[in-house]
Amino acid sequence: MKLDARMTLFMTLVGVFLTSLLLGNLIAGKLIGLPVGGAELAMSVGGIPFPLTFVLTDILNEFYGKRVVRRVTFLGFAMTGMAFVLIYVAAMLPWLSDAEGPGWKGLPPTAWNSVFTGATQIQIASMIAYLTGQLLDISIFFAIKRWTGDRLLWLRATGSTAISQLIDTILVTVIGFGGALSSDTVVEMIGTGYLVKLVVAIAMTPLIYALHALIERQWGLQPVKLSEADGGDVSGS
Repeated sequence: MKLDARMTLFMTLVGVFLTSLLLGNLIAGKLIGLPVGGAELAMSVGGIPFPLTFVLTDILNEFYGKRVVRRVTFLGFAMTGMAFVLIYVAAMLPWLSDAEGPGWKGLPPTAWNSVFTGATQIQIASMIAYLTGQLLDISIFFAIKRWTGDRLLWLRATGSTAISQLIDTILVTVIGFGGALSSDTVVEMIGTGYLVKLVVAIAMTPLIYALHALIERQWGLQPVKLSEADGGDVSGS
């Protein structure tokens, strides 16, 4: 079967989207300190891949419609859940007996457990925050599009991200780190994480316009019509 341009682009966008989502969840347990004004502000490195998901969600919204993007959102949630289950299946399997010995040169069981099963709370928090944030992002995006039509792409892209990522950041931080860190650190992480996401979302607005133009010029695709937004179709038929 030969893939048409719309399907080829869709598969590429979804592939990058899912990769960014899964990596963001897997690495979220590491906290870094951002030097700001002489202070060190805490932030999870899980925030590094997520700006890509903002851009891709906006592009999928534009060219495939609300129904398709909701399906991609639920697919991402399911794949994150699948990864979570497979990690725990792997954790339950017994280690090679030599791995427990003092002369073992490979990855120690304690390190593996610390990286994967030690972040259960964070992974659950990420799933809840992701699903809530994405569905909110999609709803706000199309609410703004109904108000502005095809004009002001920057407003619906940045506006939907600004609101949805505030909720996402609060949920993932409170649920994922609330019991392990002080309330001051949790509030600091929410502020820092959201500020970084907001700055990145604004900075990536030119990229959204560039991708929008490239898709129209290179693939000959047009954004889904507002009247068809709720029933978008991958094939465009």
